[in-house]
Amino acid sequence: MEITEIIKQQYGISKLPENPVEAMAYVPFQPENAKTYSSAQGFAAGTMFPSLDKPFYGSKCGGKNDRT
Repeated sequence: MEITEIIKQQYGISKLPENPVEAMAYVPFQPENAKTYSSAQGFAAGTMFPSLDKPFYGSKCGGKNDRT
């Protein structure tokens, strides 16, 4: 049985809300054997999980809202 199923059974919560609201951040549970960064790399990235490492580049990616 996966950890998400155990959490849902024991605590009554699912991986994500049933009716997510726009502009609300939701972070799913990490699997038990998820890949992780080293301590130093995780500290620099702000997360231990590579799947959650989503740097913001602003206008470097074509966005018009970054003013530099």
